Parts: sequence; structure tokens; C-alpha cells
Amino acid sequence: MAQNWTTLRELLLPALDGSPRSTERALRAAVRSGGLRAGTRLPSSRDLAAQLGVSRGTVTAAYEQLVAEGYLISKRGSGTRVADAVNTAVAPQDTPVATTRQWRYDLRSGLPALGMFPRAAWLAAARAALAELPDAALGYPDPAGLAELRAELVGYLGRVRSVVAAPSDVLVTHGASEGMALLANVLHRNGHASIAVEHPSHEGQANLLRSHGLHVVPIAVDEHGLRVADLEATDCRAVLVTSAHQFPLGVALSPERRHALLAWARARDGLVIEDDYDAEHRYDRPAVGAMQAMDPSRVVYMGSVSKTLAPALRLGWLVAPSRLSQALVNRKLMHDLGCGPLPQATFARFLREGGYDRHLRRTRLAYRERRDALLSAIRAHFPSWSVVGIAAGLHLVVRLPEGTDDDEAQDRLAARGIHALALSKHSWGLPSPYPGLVLGYAALSPDRLRAAVAEMAAALA
Repeated sequence: MAQNWTTLRELLLPALDGSPRSTERALRAAVRSGGLRAGTRLPSSRDLAAQLGVSRGTVTAAYEQLVAEGYLISKRGSGTRVADAVNTAVAPQDTPVATTRQWRYDLRSGLPALGMFPRAAWLAAARAALAELPDAALGYPDPAGLAELRAELVGYLGRVRSVVAAPSDVLVTHGASEGMALLANVLHRNGHASIAVEHPSHEGQANLLRSHGLHVVPIAVDEHGLRVADLEATDCRAVLVTSAHQFPLGVALSPERRHALLAWARARDGLVIEDDYDAEHRYDRPAVGAMQAMDPSRVVYMGSVSKTLAPALRLGWLVAPSRLSQALVNRKLMHDLGCGPLPQATFARFLREGGYDRHLRRTRLAYRERRDALLSAIRAHFPSWSVVGIAAGLHLVVRLPEGTDDDEAQDRLAARGIHALALSKHSWGLPSPYPGLVLGYAALSPDRLRAAVAEMAAALA
């Protein structure tokens, strides 16, 4: 028969049977079973008596008896606690938490300078947004996203990235990865069996697409970006591109390739997925506009704040053609009911008041200085290495001399505490275009970057 339970702080005791020593027995059993773990502080005798509906003297007598037996420890001013090493039941073992290696120099790509996150400005925006948010907005959210944020995103993306959209075209997501997952699901349901993806690229993204039932077809990238002629030779009707700054090679899709890619989409009744993951970071000239503006009916535009503010915010967006918008919103509804309104309201206010633009101006200056420091150090220590790609983003690729084993180089650097990924790690086991290293620079100061390269020279000597 099910037992009745009475709350004991955040734990539970079986309801008492009314006998004189039932409180004592219940507490002893809870300690023995591990329900009350060593070190747990118990309520005062007055509080516990009120919770259990017994006299304070009954609880005091129970505490005194269990102290005498060694189950409890009572000290003036510290209350009563469960004694150490008295639980006879095997306590549940905590699952070991995988620890992240602490690198002396972490040159991985994809992370902004987390120390530059605008904490004070974000907190002020959060407080102001919460103060003006109506009570109704604290209920279940609109799965498409907070209306205020979608309107602000349309204004920002139109102004900075030339994106053509109405607020109804925007879907707010928990980062770009969720946006890609929702889109892959919709494509698969709409009959797509495969999707073309740049090669090399992030293997995690390819794995995500595979997990939603799509066969991933690699398409080579050269100095002009994705090779559209190779795409035309496949039966794919969807392609994922990082046109403004290809990851990892760092090249921009040339104007001729942009036109050819859109022509392919029209001829194939296809779809171009434009991952605009770090286009705000261009250091030598203004960034080129998004491809989406050239044909909004054939391009899904995808972005997030993970490379500009912090991945921990889990905020991103899709701008989709009208024929896909409702299906994406429906999948979002089924997936998690929608993103939380509070972070959305905060970001909407941050955009509206210019905080995002100010933050980007500040980080661009810092990242350019860091990139320049890394480049000058590489040229000084490794004159045979060449840097690939445009002056943009949060990482660069160095091309190593032909015949170099970049996997071996990565291992030798790791042995010295330097985290730098081989280009071959982004090739999914396929042949890499050339040996290279992918070096992120956003998270380290110029001095730390120079020191890292000096250490690399010693490791690879």
C-alpha cells in the first residue's frame, strides 16, 4: 500500500503512526536508508514538530536519542545534523563529470572573447525589459518568437546584412544548431533525401544533418568558395553554405559563384541555406551583403549571437521563404513550445538601444588587433606558412608546407598544452585540400597569441 509522506525540509519522511517513538523510528530509518545523507542539517525541533503535527518535546526526545546512538550530531549554534559515516545503505554514486582539459594556449575556433561580454549593459537591458514586459508575456511564448524581437531583427538584419524580410518571416531559435535541426526536419518531411555541404566544414553540422535522415554530400571549396559546378553534378535540391566567410577555409563566395548558386536553385527548384555565422567581423572592408537579398524565395538565412555575444545565450534566428515559414514554426512548437521570452525581450531592447552595435564596434577593434598580432608572429616564426582566406571572423587557417602531417602537428602542439586543430579534422575522414591548422584568436590577448606562436615554434622545431 502506498505510504503517506510528510515534508521534512526538502526531503520526505513517512507519515507517523501515532505511537510515542514513531518520530524517532522514522528519522533513524531515513538516516539508515540514505534518505538523510551525512551532513544534512535538520529543522529545529520547533519547525519539525510543526511540520509533523507532534509536540516539540517528542522531537527533542527523538533528536536526543539519535544523538546518543551516533546517528545525529547536535552543536549549540549549529543546529542538528546527520553524523558522518553512519548511512548503512549504499548511497547513490555521482556520475563522474567529464572535465575539460585546461590548455596553456587555447586556439580553438568558434569562441568570441567571453571576457568582453557586456555584462553591465546586458543586465540593464534585462531589468528594463522585464519591467516593461506585460504579465501575459510570462505565459507560454509564441513559438515563432517574441514579436518585439522579430521586429528588431528585421530592422537590424536589413540595415547591416541587407536581408529582406518581414517579422512574420523570422523564427527565433535556441542558436543556429536548433535552427539547422528544425530546417533539416522540415526538408526531410518535404521529401529531401540529401543535402549538399561545403567540404571541408564543421563535422558536427554534418552529423546533425545525418541525424535527421539526410544524406550529406560533400562539395569542394576553392579560393572562390563552393564549387557550384560540382553541386550541379549531384541530385541534391538543398545546399548549406557559409558564403560570407567559409568555415574553416575563410574564403568568401565570389560574385560569379553567388549568381551561379542562385541560378542552380531556380533551375533545380532548390534551396540555399545561408549560414551567416560571423559576417559582422570583417576587418579590411565592409562585409558583403547576405545572399538572401538576391532571392529571398530561394534562400533561408540563418544567424545567431554565439559568435558576437556568447554561445551561452542560446539565441538565433531563421529567415525563411513564406512557403517554409509555417512548417518551421510548427516544428518549433512541437520541439520545445518556443524560446523563453525574457532573453528575447532583453536582446530586443539591447538591439533597440544600440547596445549590440556598440559591442560589435568594440570587439571588432579588439579582434583585428589580435588577428594582426597572430599574423605577425606567424610570419616571424614560420615564414614557410601561408595564411588562407579574407581578413574576417574569429579564426584563420595557415597552410603548412606540402607533405606535412597536420594531425601529427596537432598532437605535438597538444603535448605542449596548445589547442590547435588540424585542418584534416574538418574533412570528415575524406582527403583534406592541403595540410593546415585552424587557429582561433578571439579569446587570447595579443601578448598571449605571440607567446603561443613562440611555443608552437619550439614544439614543431
